[in-house]
Amino acid sequence: MSDAAPVVELRGVTRTFPGDPPVEALRATDVVLPRGAYAAVMGASGSGKSTLLHLIGLLDRPTDGTYLLDGVDAGGLSDGQRTALRGQRLGFVFQAFHLLPHRTVLENVVVAQLYNRVPRRERAERARRALERVGLGHRVDFSPVKLSGGERQRVAIARAIVSEPSLLLADEPTGNLDSTNTAAILDLFDELHADGLTIMLITHDHEVARRARRQLHMLDGVLAETVPT
Repeated sequence: MSDAAPVVELRGVTRTFPGDPPVEALRATDVVLPRGAYAAVMGASGSGKSTLLHLIGLLDRPTDGTYLLDGVDAGGLSDGQRTALRGQRLGFVFQAFHLLPHRTVLENVVVAQLYNRVPRRERAERARRALERVGLGHRVDFSPVKLSGGERQRVAIARAIVSEPSLLLADEPTGNLDSTNTAAILDLFDELHADGLTIMLITHDHEVARRARRQLHMLDGVLAETVPT
C-alpha cells in the first residue's frame, strides 16, 4: 500500500448482468476517493447503489474497467487474494446489524479478525479498544440481544474498524434507527473521519448524506457528483 495512492480509484468500471436485454446496473464510472475522504452515495432503490457497493467491497467483479484499492489492481487477483484484501483493507456496516446472538459483544468483534492475520493473542485487546472507541467498553460481556438498536450498530461499527481498515463501507447504517440514535451514529462517523478514516456511506436519506463532506448521486447506473456542502 502506498500512502500517496487513493483508497479507491475506479476507471471506466461497468457492471452488466446477463438477460434479454442485458441489464446495465453500473455504466462506465470514474471516481477517486483520496485517503481521508467522507463520501455519501445517494439514489433510489434500483439506481445502482448496491452494485457499486458490491464492486468496491470486492464482493463482485466489474464487467469492464479497472478498480484499484489502496493502489492494488483488484482485477487480476484470485478469489482467495480478493478475500484477503477485503479482510485487511475494508470494514463493512449494514442496516441489519448481523451480530451473532449466541456470542458476547466482545466475541462479535474478536471474530472479525479471523481473516486478517491478527495474532490470536492480540485479538481480544484490539476488540476491547475498538469497543472503547465506540463508547461500549462497559458492554463487552453483554449479549447483543440485550442491547438497544443504537448499541448494536455501535458493536457493528467496532467490528468494522477493529482491523484498522483503509475504507469503511456503510450501507444504510441508520435505516433501522430512530432519529436520536441516527444522530449519535452520524456523530460517531464524524469522529472516525476526523481521526483519518476514509468513509463511503450508501443512503437514500438526504439528511444523512449531508453529514458527509462529499455527495454523489446514482441514477439508472450513472454516478454523478452533486454540489458539495
